[in-house]
Amino acid sequence: MSTPTGPAPGLPVRMPRPRQSGRHRRPEPVAAPQGAPTLVLAVPGTPGPAVRALADELASITRSELPGLEATAAFLEGGDADRDYPAVGGAVARAAALRDERYELARAAGREAAEPEGPAAVVVPLLAGPDGSLIARIREAVAESGAQAEVTDVLGPHPLLAEALHVRLSEAGLARADRARLFTVATAADGIILASVGGKEAVQTAGITGMLLAARLAVPVMAAALDEEGSVASVAQQLRDAGSSQLALAPYLVGPELPEGLLDSAVKEADCATAEPLGAYPAIGKLVLARYVAATGVVPQPQESPEA
Repeated sequence: MSTPTGPAPGLPVRMPRPRQSGRHRRPEPVAAPQGAPTLVLAVPGTPGPAVRALADELASITRSELPGLEATAAFLEGGDADRDYPAVGGAVARAAALRDERYELARAAGREAAEPEGPAAVVVPLLAGPDGSLIARIREAVAESGAQAEVTDVLGPHPLLAEALHVRLSEAGLARADRARLFTVATAADGIILASVGGKEAVQTAGITGMLLAARLAVPVMAAALDEEGSVASVAQQLRDAGSSQLALAPYLVGPELPEGLLDSAVKEADCATAEPLGAYPAIGKLVLARYVAATGVVPQPQESPEA
């Protein structure tokens, strides 16, 4: 039994763990600050169960990276009254309404609360590279919501996308990767076609990530447009003319933005094997969060440790 001044004799006393110092110190747990904007992941393409699962997984990654963050998936082809596939504009409007509601509830309860200001939501397009038509539609949906929100840049180019492409090629047996550092030991393909959608700008942006991928694989990598007739075949021929004999196609795409049948047609056109799109690879979720943090300037707050 404990005494008024402390634990009973003989019982162990729980002492706070000393904080480690130096370069191997454990990072302090952080959380999103109170009142931070909602992260809305804008998902292009035709909604469906697989697309919904992918988007939910990526949103979950952002929340696990930054506890307390409100993150939700919304769909460019969704509907305002569709609970399974909510529209982008509707999700932004709901984020603004929820923020206002919380402010009014706090005032009614007599608590101090700062009046909402700044964007209620930050919309992150789920696109590896630029696609002018899709970005314009996302911005239009946000504007029509009537709420204050910000649309970020797309995810690429970025070294983490080169890592994700490398892993997808490895999973398809088209490149081998060192387990610890994800660097190639040997590669099954001696030329990589980096396939994008979104026109010339998307190809140029993919080419930047392609240089990073080429450094990892030590093989030539060239970008091509899936949505431009003859582009994939032309790049495949250039690689073969340069000495590559076993090509592989790596989609520079998350997945939902890929029109049905386009990848299969490109594979036949280039006469080569293909890796899967990037999908819900963890680095994609981290890039989504990085775009959110860069747009908002949100500084993660240290989490309060539970009382012992």
